[in-house]
Amino acid sequence: MGNKTDILIRNGLVYDGTLSPPLAADIGIADDRIAFVEPSSTQEADLVIDASGLVVAPGFIDVHAHSDFTLVADPRAEGKLCQGVTTEINGNCGMSAAPLYRNALERREDDLRELGISERWNTLDEYFRILERRGLAINIAMLAGHGNIRGSIVGYEDRPPSGQELREMCWLLGETIGEGALGLSTGLIYPPGVYSDTSELVDLSRVLREHDLLYASHMRSEGSGVVEAVEEVIRIGREAGVRVHASHIKTSGEQNWQKAERVIELMENALRDGVSMTCDRYPYTASSTDLDSLLPAWTYEGGSNEEIQRLKDAEKRGRIAREMEQIAIGPDYWQKVVISEVASEKNRWMEGKTIAEISRRTGESEIDTVFGVLVEERLRVGAIFLSMSEENLGKFLSLPFCMIGSDSSARSFDGPTRKGKPHPRGFGTFPRLFGRYVRDRGLLSLSDALYKATGLAAETFGLRDRGRIAPGMYADLVVFDSGKINDGATFDQPFRKPEGVRHVLVNGTPAVREGELTGGSAGMVLRRGG
Repeated sequence: MGNKTDILIRNGLVYDGTLSPPLAADIGIADDRIAFVEPSSTQEADLVIDASGLVVAPGFIDVHAHSDFTLVADPRAEGKLCQGVTTEINGNCGMSAAPLYRNALERREDDLRELGISERWNTLDEYFRILERRGLAINIAMLAGHGNIRGSIVGYEDRPPSGQELREMCWLLGETIGEGALGLSTGLIYPPGVYSDTSELVDLSRVLREHDLLYASHMRSEGSGVVEAVEEVIRIGREAGVRVHASHIKTSGEQNWQKAERVIELMENALRDGVSMTCDRYPYTASSTDLDSLLPAWTYEGGSNEEIQRLKDAEKRGRIAREMEQIAIGPDYWQKVVISEVASEKNRWMEGKTIAEISRRTGESEIDTVFGVLVEERLRVGAIFLSMSEENLGKFLSLPFCMIGSDSSARSFDGPTRKGKPHPRGFGTFPRLFGRYVRDRGLLSLSDALYKATGLAAETFGLRDRGRIAPGMYADLVVFDSGKINDGATFDQPFRKPEGVRHVLVNGTPAVREGELTGGSAGMVLRRGG
C-alpha cells in the first residue's frame, strides 16, 4: 500500500455492518474499494472527508424496491441516494423487469410508454445491458418475478399450468437465474400470481434450491388470511428446501391487528424447526399499491381490457360491489384510501384525496367512485391505504430477522419520475427509521438498525463484498448525523429531502457531498455470483 489514497474519511464513528461495537477510525478508499480501516491514519488523499461527530456506515441496502422501470427512465435515483441508499433489490412482488415475453410484455407496455422508455427487451441480460448503458447512480440487483414467468408462459388465465407449461416456467426461471437473478419473487394478490396454487410455487422454488437462492413473497393475504398466508410461505420453504422471505410483513386492517402475535410466532417456530425465514418492513403504517388490488381476483382474468369490460358491465359491477362491501369494514374505511397517482390530466385533482372526499365531490357512492376512476384511467391508479397499527409496526421492525425495504421505486426531484403524490417512503424510509424509531423512540439500537440495513441484507440476498466496512469491500458508504437524521417527506409533500445525511459514496465515488447530490453515476448491476 502506498502513502496516498483517493478518498480518506477521517474521525468518524464507524459501524462496520456487523453487530460489533462501533470504533473511531479512518477509512481509506482506492478506486471502488475500501483500502484500509485504521485509527488516526497518516495517509494523504485527493479528497478528505471530515466525519467528526458523525456516523460512518455501509451504504443502506433497500431490500424491497420497485425501480425496475423508473431506473431506465431516470437512472439518477435521487430519492434513494439522499437517504443513504446505495443498493436496491428489485423485481419484487412477482413483478420484475424481466423476463418479458408475449402477454407479460404486452401487460407492461403502458408502464414503458408512460415513462417514455423506447427500448424493449425480453431477457434479464438484455435489460441489464440497457441499464449499464444508461449509467446508474446506485447499484441494482434483481429477483425474477413469478408474475413475469407465468404471464410469459401461461398468460393471465385463471387455471393451473399444464405439465409442459410448468416445465417451461421452471426452464425460464433457470435461464433468468443464469443471467443474474438473485431468487424468485411472487405477488399472490396480483394477476397472474393470484391464480397459482402452492404446489406450483413449490415446484418453481425447487429450481432455487440448486443455487441456494431466495423465495420472496408478497403473500396471498396481509389481512383476514394473513396467518394462512404465512403458513403457506413456511410450507414452500420446507417442501422445496429453500430460504423464504415475507415481503413488507404486516397485518392490515384493524380487525386483523391482533394477528401479529400469531404471525410472529409462526415465523419464529419455523426458524426453530429449521426453515430459514426472513422478512422486511418499511417504517410507516400506511401501505401503497394499485387501486384495483381491492377488486376480487376473478375480475383480473384475461388481462386489463377484460377487467375494464367487467367494470363497465352492470351485472358484473353489481357482483364486484357486493364482494367489495365485505372488505370495507367500518364506516370510515373509504376515508383511509387515498389516491396517490392517476395517468390523466383530467383526474389530477384526485391525487392526495381520499375516496370519501372524491365521492362527496362527484356525488357518487364510494364504490362507484372507485369503479369510475379505474375505468377512466384504464386501471392506472395508485393508492395509499391507512390500515396498519403503530404497535405492530414496532414489533415487526424489532424482529432480529426483519430487514428494511421501502417498497418504493426510485424517483427524482424532477424529470419523468416526479409524478403524483406517491408514498413518502420513496424519500424517507431510512432516515425515518434512524430518526424516529432509533433515536427518538429507542425501538432499536443504532447498531441493530444499521445491521438490518446493511450486513444482514447483503448476507440474506447474496450480495458479495457489500454491506460491510472492511478492506477489500466495495466502498458503498454513508456518513450521517445520528442526532439530526430525519425524514422530510410527507404524504402531502413526498418529494422532499431528508435531513442529516451528509455524504454518500457509491463504489468509491461521491454521490452526495455535504448533503448535496453530485450527479455521480458509479452504480453497478449486481448479478448473482458477481
